[in-house]
Amino acid sequence: MFFNSFSRKTVKELRKNQCLTAKELAERLKVDPIEILKIDKLRLRDVPEPMQSRITPILSGDDTDKIPWL
Repeated sequence: MFFNSFSRKTVKELRKNQCLTAKELAERLKVDPIEILKIDKLRLRDVPEPMQSRITPILSGDDTDKIPWL
């Protein structure tokens, strides 16, 4: 149920919810910021698969659980 509402939102909405700019997200993914801007208006479920599997943990906040000082 959580994933359905999560995947319906655009990448830009999810990125803004995590307080990330396109440049910061691109640095975390080690891609060019233009690649992020290309998919910014797409819903998460419409993002091509290799990028979707890399971007989902960051946009859902799962990657911050692995930081040892939090």
